[in-house]
Formats: sequence, C-alpha cells, structure tokens
Amino acid sequence: MYWTYALYSKSCDVVYVGQTDDLEKRIQQHNGLTKFKFWTHRHKPWEILHSETFETRKEALIRERQLKSGQGRKFLRSLIPPPKPPEATI
Repeated sequence: MYWTYALYSKSCDVVYVGQTDDLEKRIQQHNGLTKFKFWTHRHKPWEILHSETFETRKEALIRERQLKSGQGRKFLRSLIPPPKPPEATI
C-alpha cells in the first residue's frame, strides 16, 4: 500500500505534497521527530491536509504529480479552513 499525501503548515501557510509507503513514519520525519532531518522540519508542525491510498508506487507518483500541478494546488488550498476572525474585545 502506498500513500500520496499533502501536509499543511499553519505557521508558514505552506502545503507539501509527497508519497510514501509508511505515512505515519513519514509525517514524523517531516516534523523532526526522527534522527533524519528534512527541509520540511523548519516549517513544523505539519498536519495531514489530504491523503489517498494506492496499490502501486507508480499510481501514487502519478497522483503526486497531479496534486503538484496548478489544478492540484488549487484543490489542496480549497481544503484549508479559513482563518477564524479575531474575537472582539470590549
């Protein structure tokens, strides 16, 4: 089983798209919770925005490319909830 996933960093308003065969481990890597550091660890914490499962890595890679396209990025951005307005103070 393979996953194509999109992560969202609220602190930096960044979306990251990737694919893996171990989604939990990969998210831990992105968040700097393992000994391996990725460029994404500086934008942590990451939250899962979207994920899909596939039978083969080839299918996951094809979907990853689709999500990295203009239409794919637009779709992913539509999944991000709008920021809450600040509370009024009296």
